[in-house]
Amino acid sequence: MNMEMKIQQDYEHQIIQPNILYFGTPVALITTLNPDGSPNIGPMSSAWALGYTVVMGWSVKAQTLTNLEREKECVINLPGPELVDKVEALAPLTGRKPSACPETYRYEPNKFKAAGLTPIPSQCVQPPRIAECPIQLEARVTAIHEPVSNNKSTFRIIETHVERVHAIPEIIKPGTDHIDPECWSPLLYVFRHYFGTGQELGRTFKAEY
Repeated sequence: MNMEMKIQQDYEHQIIQPNILYFGTPVALITTLNPDGSPNIGPMSSAWALGYTVVMGWSVKAQTLTNLEREKECVINLPGPELVDKVEALAPLTGRKPSACPETYRYEPNKFKAAGLTPIPSQCVQPPRIAECPIQLEARVTAIHEPVSNNKSTFRIIETHVERVHAIPEIIKPGTDHIDPECWSPLLYVFRHYFGTGQELGRTFKAEY
């Protein structure tokens, strides 16, 4: 047996076609304003950050996307694992009336009350922040893209720029502007299951402390 065959045997993988590719990203609760000025909360896990740019993916059926297209601003609220029940309470709700998917989602005009969450004023944008979330990012929409696809796209890619970051003192490294990763644990969404983080395994060479 040659070396290449030995490696293939030791690291054998199967080809699969999963329905979704949520391989493990933080949950975010996106607050926006509805046409009547009331707040909406959209739970999601399709977001990533590069510097102060946060990119999100939203279904064309989501009220959050409609609000982002119209108002061009939002708050990206990051819950910890302790809020998993409140996040899941939001999951089957929609702010769109009538519901675009009535077989899956039900219309709820007051998501803050339905999930037992508390709205607090933002400083740079109109949508409220969620008091219970340890990290809150006030952001403005800078671009909206339709993905390149052979089929009609069912989602949009939203680019936002974070204008202001709020964090509870307990997760900030004293005397710095840094989030302490030993104190902050995001709620993770992994193939439609919720997880928190465990012990630190190491740190990148770019870590600042």
